[in-house]
Amino acid sequence: MSYFERFDLKQLDNLEFLAKQVVEGFIIGLHKSPFHGFSVEFAEHRIYNQGEATKNIDWKVYARTDKMFVKKFEEETNLRAQIVIDTSSSMYFPKDRKENELNKLEFSAVAAASLMSLLKKQRDAYGLSLFDETLNIHTKAKSSSIHYRLLLTYLDTLIKDNIDKKKTSVADTLHQIADSIHKRSLVIIFSDMFDRAENTESLFSALQHLKYNKHEVVLFHVMDKKLEGEFKFENRPHEFIDMESGETVKLQSNQVREYYTKKLADYTDALKMKCLQYRIDFVETDIRKGFVPILESYLVKRKKMRT
Repeated sequence: MSYFERFDLKQLDNLEFLAKQVVEGFIIGLHKSPFHGFSVEFAEHRIYNQGEATKNIDWKVYARTDKMFVKKFEEETNLRAQIVIDTSSSMYFPKDRKENELNKLEFSAVAAASLMSLLKKQRDAYGLSLFDETLNIHTKAKSSSIHYRLLLTYLDTLIKDNIDKKKTSVADTLHQIADSIHKRSLVIIFSDMFDRAENTESLFSALQHLKYNKHEVVLFHVMDKKLEGEFKFENRPHEFIDMESGETVKLQSNQVREYYTKKLADYTDALKMKCLQYRIDFVETDIRKGFVPILESYLVKRKKMRT
């Protein structure tokens, strides 16, 4: 049974429920993994310190425990996360897939919803940024239930979009996001990083810009490893379509497999090296492998930021 067959993917219509399934399954799995020491609950209260104002004391807790605790509020959280998703048309790959499989954008949306569910559980603040050629949605980081449901609405709309020929400008958008986040944050990016070929240096500069502003950055390089990474199409004539430009080319996969995989590997290696240089966490993310690597990477980064 594949990872995705554990979930009813028809429930993409109920993204909140699906995200809870992913998180609950992950939390159960923590007890059997090297990550069992990570806390996935965040205290709603802290101990009252002598001399503090008494207006925020939780008197109900005091009545039950005979101890004074102060309610924690959003401004007391010490982690803010900005979840950034590339929504260009290349993220809708693959178009032709089995009923229980996700494309890159659906995968990113469910992963983002699952991260938001964890962040909400831990009383951390989170915002959402959605971009293609421009930055279309960019919210501030908050931790309220109303905010959570608003962001789920944005993600749900995104899943149903499925528009062809939406180009991307990763570099320009990341610069814009870096300029707009004023408090130190954890920036979590979901993208295949397919920008214009001539834009490579600008892309690396944009990643550096995020780090220059003191943010911690995790880049989830979202790919379908079998089809995009290894180009494992049947050896017969295919018509390949550029999902962002609409351009087509007809050929047999074995005619270009070696050339294509080498070019992609060279680009990916360069991207990895730049991320290493800028101290950005680069996570190769295969949409066929499930959400556990994403949630684990988040917990590792969260622990480092809090210690």
